[in-house]
Amino acid sequence: MSVSAHIHSMETFGSVDGPGVRFVLFMQGCRMRCKYCHNPDSWKLNAGEEKTAEEILKFALRYRSYWGKEGGITVSGGEPLLQIDFLLEFFKLCKAEGIHTTIDTAAGPFTREEPFFSKFNELMRYTDLLMVDIKEIDPERHLELTKVKLDNILDCIRYLDEIGKPIWLRHVLVAGYTDDDAEILKLKEFAQSLSNVRKIEVLPYHSFGMYKWESLGFKYELGDVQPPSAERTAQVLKMLDASSYPDFK
Repeated sequence: MSVSAHIHSMETFGSVDGPGVRFVLFMQGCRMRCKYCHNPDSWKLNAGEEKTAEEILKFALRYRSYWGKEGGITVSGGEPLLQIDFLLEFFKLCKAEGIHTTIDTAAGPFTREEPFFSKFNELMRYTDLLMVDIKEIDPERHLELTKVKLDNILDCIRYLDEIGKPIWLRHVLVAGYTDDDAEILKLKEFAQSLSNVRKIEVLPYHSFGMYKWESLGFKYELGDVQPPSAERTAQVLKMLDASSYPDFK
C-alpha cells in the first residue's frame, strides 16, 4: 500500500535547490521554530494536501525535459525527514527512473535509535546529495534561535561523513543572530573536519515571510533586521573558504 505524504507545495523550476534545474517538493511539518523562517505556514504537522509517491512522481516527470544532465528532484520542507517512510518510497521510485535525488534538511529528526536509523540508512541508498542547514554552530545560540538542540544535527552531519554521503552545508546569514565572526570561524573549523562537504552556501537573510507570521497571528521578532550587504555575504564566504569546495560556483 502506497504511503501518502502531507505536502506544503511544489515548484516545477527550482534553480537554487541543488545542482541544475530541479523539481522541488516542499513537505508539510517542522518542529523547528526558527526566528527568521520564511514558511511558518509549513510548521503544522499532518496538515497540507495528501498525495502518494506515485502521484507526485507522475506530475514531476512532466518537467523532466528541463532538468538536463545536472538537475533532478529535491525534497525540502518543512522538514522532509519527519515523513521518512514516504521519502524512502518516493526516492526508490525516482532512482528507478534514473533521477538525481536531493534532500534539503535541517537534520533535526535524526537519531541513531530505531526504527529511524535503519530507515535513514536505507534512504541514503537512494539519495545522491543532502543540503544540510546549520542554523548556528553554538549550541546555546542554536537553541535560542530555533527552539531545538544542535547535538543530533551535528551527529547527523558527522554520520553522513562516516558513510561518505556528499553534502552541501548551508548557513543563513542574519545580522545580530548568525553573523558573529567567531562563530563563523567555528563553522569553518567544523566544515573542514569533514571529508564529504561538496559546497558551502551562505544565504542572505530576507524578511519576505514576515507577512505569513502576521497572517498566522505570530509575533515576528526580526522586523527591524536588515538583509546583509553583498559585501558582507562575500566576506563570510571568504571566511568559510567556500571557494575551496568542489561544487563552488
